[in-house]
Amino acid sequence: MHTPQSAPRTPEAPTALKKALTTPLLYFFILGDILGAGVYVLVGQVAADAGGAVWAPLLAALCLALLTAASYAELVTKYPRAGGASHYATLAYGPFAGFLAGFCMLAAGVVSVGALARGFGGDYLSEFVSLPVVLVTIVFLAALALLNARGISESTRANAVATVVEVGGLLLVIGLGAWIVLRGDGDVGRLTDLGTTSKGPAAAVLSGAVLAYYSFVGFETSVNVAEETRDPRHAYPRALFGALVTAGAVYVLVGAAAAAAVPTGKLAESSGPLLEVVRAAGGVPTKFFSAIALVAVANGALLTGIMSSRLAYGMARDGLLPGFLTKVLPGRRTPWAAIATTTALSLLLALTGDVSTLASTLVLLLLVVFFLVNTSVLVLRRDVTAHDHFRTPSVVPVLGAASCVVLATQIERDVWLKGLAVLAVGAVFGIVAAVRLRRTR
Repeated sequence: MHTPQSAPRTPEAPTALKKALTTPLLYFFILGDILGAGVYVLVGQVAADAGGAVWAPLLAALCLALLTAASYAELVTKYPRAGGASHYATLAYGPFAGFLAGFCMLAAGVVSVGALARGFGGDYLSEFVSLPVVLVTIVFLAALALLNARGISESTRANAVATVVEVGGLLLVIGLGAWIVLRGDGDVGRLTDLGTTSKGPAAAVLSGAVLAYYSFVGFETSVNVAEETRDPRHAYPRALFGALVTAGAVYVLVGAAAAAAVPTGKLAESSGPLLEVVRAAGGVPTKFFSAIALVAVANGALLTGIMSSRLAYGMARDGLLPGFLTKVLPGRRTPWAAIATTTALSLLLALTGDVSTLASTLVLLLLVVFFLVNTSVLVLRRDVTAHDHFRTPSVVPVLGAASCVVLATQIERDVWLKGLAVLAVGAVFGIVAAVRLRRTR
């Protein structure tokens, strides 16, 4: 087992980050990461897999996400400067597993941008203009790449505004769904319609949960601000679980509102399923809601694109990926090579797959990461730290790891083939990185 080598810096050290995040600020940071574009696009696909009881896979996905979140809470408070799944896997299993976790996170980011780009060109955009999805995808990703290369100033205020817009759109759907039911135009009976002609209730929940899981990812990126959090031992678990439960409650209500307000078949056929609720309710301009959805999709894609390109740049700078990815623009000092490469890969994925396939591929990659995180908790129990930290019951990471395996069995064969190809590339790079690190040592 590998153990941390460096002693923690004191708060007074000049290189230490300022501890500025309180529990409420951290809560909104994590909530903003979780709440995003996924639910705007995927509710219809979940309905196609699970039937009218869309809330059931969303609730199942929340429960499964909470298991892995508990493992993150222990590792973040135990190693508040560790910096993520890659570091935890390295501590537990060595550099190869650590690299594979980081590579899967990078690949998941690229896939996520591709899925969001595909979703951007769907029914929400068609409220304003009718264009081929392929053309929209190309222009959308090119515009995001240019913004990314120009340099994006991410302030807390901007993130808060984006989160408010996204939450406002989801609360609007819940309210409109309730209004449709109250005036007698909805059908609450659909909320108990679990299963399809080809899947029983249990299989439908698991299959739908794979897609629904995509709506809950994002909490894992919050580990990067642990060093800037005041009293992370208490603040991080409270903020993390609070944000996940809040997001879960909103998602379940959105799923229930959509299913009760709109026939299941209509939801399943739409690439803008929540827009169908607005149309059924009347009174709210569909263009207004479409604009909210497009803001959510574009913001999610932009932030994920920034993360992916910087991660690729950082891994290349450390010698873990090809060196050309470290090239930057002379004036703006942005990693243009990493931006161009990750954008090109996202474009390729967006043009060769639909939203549900891309979302399932992303979930598969994250399941690998989450499996490593859950098992790392148990391995690192032997590493005793001097400071107090959150400790989850041993059964939780065991269930978390098992949930990753169960969800993986529900992913379709074509998605597995794509995922295995990505993992094979990651394994090759990981072996090279591990050998190089060993030689350096």
